[in-house]
Amino acid sequence: MTALMQTYARLPVTFSHGEGVYLYDTDGRRYLDGISGIGVNGLGHAHPAVTAAIREQADKLVHTSNLYRIETQEQLAEALTQVAGMESCFFGNSGAEANEAAIKLARLYGHQQGIQKPAIVVLEDAFHGRTLATLSATGNRKIQAGFEPLVAGFIRAPCNDVNALRQIAANNPDVVAILAEPIQGEGGVKPLQPDYLQAARQICDEQNWLLMLDEVQTGNGRTGTYFAYQDLGFMPDVVTTAKGLGNGVPIGACLAGGPAAQVLGAGQHGSTYGGNPLVCAVGLAVMNTIRDQRLCANASAMGQLITDTLRADSGAAARITEIRGKGLMLGIELQRDCGELVQRGLDAGLLINVAAGNTVRLLPPLTINKSEARELAAGVADLIRAHT
Repeated sequence: MTALMQTYARLPVTFSHGEGVYLYDTDGRRYLDGISGIGVNGLGHAHPAVTAAIREQADKLVHTSNLYRIETQEQLAEALTQVAGMESCFFGNSGAEANEAAIKLARLYGHQQGIQKPAIVVLEDAFHGRTLATLSATGNRKIQAGFEPLVAGFIRAPCNDVNALRQIAANNPDVVAILAEPIQGEGGVKPLQPDYLQAARQICDEQNWLLMLDEVQTGNGRTGTYFAYQDLGFMPDVVTTAKGLGNGVPIGACLAGGPAAQVLGAGQHGSTYGGNPLVCAVGLAVMNTIRDQRLCANASAMGQLITDTLRADSGAAARITEIRGKGLMLGIELQRDCGELVQRGLDAGLLINVAAGNTVRLLPPLTINKSEARELAAGVADLIRAHT
């Protein structure tokens, strides 16, 4: 019996170490990691740049608090805002905290315009976190159940429905923002249509709303550009990210531009640990490695290779309804629920995830090479063919 609260149905394996795209359990067995810590380990395991950054920074200074200037924090904020085309950055410790910052920013933005009860449009099947506000923004009743009363101030809209957004705009004068994932990860790896997102940008401009994109999972090179919106031809007002930014150390960031950049002032938000010297040193190492090793381009190429390999396997392809996603964020929808494939994959030395009941989700490290990508695709195809 463990002293841990039973908040996870954990798989029966404990890992002792990792190298690149592989993990090794306490019995020495090797596993190909097709989920990379739920999209966190973009550089894989035991990457030398991450290891060096942790060692070098820990040898000097781990934490001082945000009562003082932090050099690595300022450097990482500059790097992130530059690559994102944003102007300002707030650091927390997770994607949920990054989204909490965005929600608070939007509400304060509304109050500054005289709106007493600002509301945020969120989408069906969205996932934004498990704090009370981000849970309320999430479109999943299963994980909300038992935690009522939920936080007010969210208006739910169907995905990819521009008319629904226009109806909300016409009937809800208190709306101040839209919050959306460019690709819904927990919802089944479902991309929002580019024309829908472009229309959302236009509506936000017309209504003086903020367009806020949750790139916690899609950011940091995952989809083939540093942020997913950079392939869509428009700019958001707020972008949140986490996961792949720290390659395993806890960090989240809320980036803002234009009218959103200067909304939050001193004392209006904070975090004791957020953006400390250690995590920001790692974030810089991650960003530099993604750039220097051209990992965005690799994500595009390897994602296409995995997709092509699966489609070329006639036995697996016959059981696949659709392959969705972009870069190395892939969802393979099957004809029926497939949760049992996670355990079967583990038994076969392959780590995968299932989202929305019937979709195999793949989020392998961005460092994956051709032979490893083919190994991953072949392993998934084997699982799918045996799924009768």
